[in-house]
Amino acid sequence: MSDTILEIKELKKSFGKKEVLHGVSFDIKRGGIYGLVGPNGAGKTTIMKIIGGLVYPSGGSIKYYAKSGESVDMQTARRSMSFMIETPYLKGFSNARQNLEKQRLQKGIADKGVIDRVLDTVGLSEVEKKKEVRKYSLGMKQRLGIANALMCDPELLVLDEPVNGLDPAGIREIRELLLKLNREKGVTILISSHILSELSQLCTDYIFIGSGSILERTSAHDLEKGSSGVLEIGTNNNAAAEVLLRERFGDKLEVCGDIFKIHEDITDIAELSSALFGAGAVPVHIVCSEGMLEDYYLDKVLESEGGIE
Repeated sequence: MSDTILEIKELKKSFGKKEVLHGVSFDIKRGGIYGLVGPNGAGKTTIMKIIGGLVYPSGGSIKYYAKSGESVDMQTARRSMSFMIETPYLKGFSNARQNLEKQRLQKGIADKGVIDRVLDTVGLSEVEKKKEVRKYSLGMKQRLGIANALMCDPELLVLDEPVNGLDPAGIREIRELLLKLNREKGVTILISSHILSELSQLCTDYIFIGSGSILERTSAHDLEKGSSGVLEIGTNNNAAAEVLLRERFGDKLEVCGDIFKIHEDITDIAELSSALFGAGAVPVHIVCSEGMLEDYYLDKVLESEGGIE
């Protein structure tokens, strides 16, 4: 079996005279969850629409690889993919089963039992007959949209902002559903989201994009390994504390009001506390936190674009 399921090379797209994708290249390995991360207007949705055949590229290539490792033409390949780009199309005055039955017929799926299976997978079996879709919460509508995407038993699921607008409970439901699909059914997922803290709980890999170009690609493991921790310290004598901390940590020390932030992994906090005490500054606040995906993302965007769109 080939590890690569999708390979994108030098993908370009122009709308009129404006080029919005500038030779984008990346690949997706089978079984992973890939976060496509970038600001509004970076090209995320355009890439997903091109993969789905909704937009034609101006240049470059997309290759899909079957489990045999053989390259398959994209028209055939899309039978093994499913997409939820922007808001799922649902009939508000119909229930979940009626919506899915219409989609089943349009997709030419002969197996009527698929509706029961996907409703069970997304946790809508108990409500599908009781409510019209117009009465669903936004989270339920998103789950029904994913149920529709699952009817063709996809190998690759492409989701554009699937948790946008959801409350924390809805976000958690979608996260747990996607992890279940990936871990239990082996579905490879490409997902974009503005809620980076949510992506950090889902993704095995990240593809950072800005202004139509790939900024960097990294795995969650490498990102975690490369992100330094942040130690927050507050004392009863910050003037004395700053002298000591500035001497030890230099430009890795950030002063935020009455709190010092040290951007470095510190293995011996007890020794540092003792040193502060000896300098006449008693620590009254110590919090250790890990470097976040948001920080890494902002660094990349600010470095490449000079700001956020």
